[in-house]
Amino acid sequence: MNQSIEHRDATTARLEREKEYHNKAFAEDLRKSVDKYYETISKSRTHYHQAIGEAVGGKVLLEYGCGPGSQAFQLAAAGALITGIDISDVAIAIAGKQAKTMGVTPDFKVMNAESLDFPAAHFDRIIGSAIIHHLELNQAYQEIVRCLKPGGKAIFIEPLGHNPIINLYRYLTPKLRTQDEHPLMLADIQLAQKYFGQVKVRYYHMLSIGAVIFRKTFLFKPVLNVLDGVDAALFAVFPFLKRYAWMSVIELSEPKL
Repeated sequence: MNQSIEHRDATTARLEREKEYHNKAFAEDLRKSVDKYYETISKSRTHYHQAIGEAVGGKVLLEYGCGPGSQAFQLAAAGALITGIDISDVAIAIAGKQAKTMGVTPDFKVMNAESLDFPAAHFDRIIGSAIIHHLELNQAYQEIVRCLKPGGKAIFIEPLGHNPIINLYRYLTPKLRTQDEHPLMLADIQLAQKYFGQVKVRYYHMLSIGAVIFRKTFLFKPVLNVLDGVDAALFAVFPFLKRYAWMSVIELSEPKL
């Protein structure tokens, strides 16, 4: 009984820390200083956007993590019946204002992704950008399985945690992330096989992040394209290098009910 209470209290404290950090991050735009690095991940983002936007008309979607960068606006405009959730009430308020400005009507709710307030087998697709690495994965995977329809799919774009250079940067910039988040390890992705019959992963951005030094020059896009190509070739020839990618696009299907 005491262990159960301690676990519940630890979970509550972790969720409160996440909410507090993200409220501050959205209110003060704390991550603006790293935006330049995210300009180098256009290839993985393009893959993610194509995957989540495929044949969405009339489909019931759930987006984990909402705010100014939410995909709910575009998906709602494309005909999806989409709900967006976030643990941060500040993020949800910002998203709601942006939706009104854009003239679209996604449904935004403050909610804990580890304990979804939706009925079973409700969604055709559950999506999210850099969100599940903030969650307790066993609980998160269970909730995704519960809320997906039998033929449904979950699609996430997530950072990985094996690259020592990127990890050094993370270590040197602790204020840019919460103390509880954990960029995914290969074991975290393998864990998904316990809950889904199909787990497909694409890996991106090992060397391509180096293009950031050309960001304000005409060389940026050509250099980025070359480095993206080199990354793809290296991952194909030497699969063990995939663990050192920065980003992954994860598609989970055939939920094990």
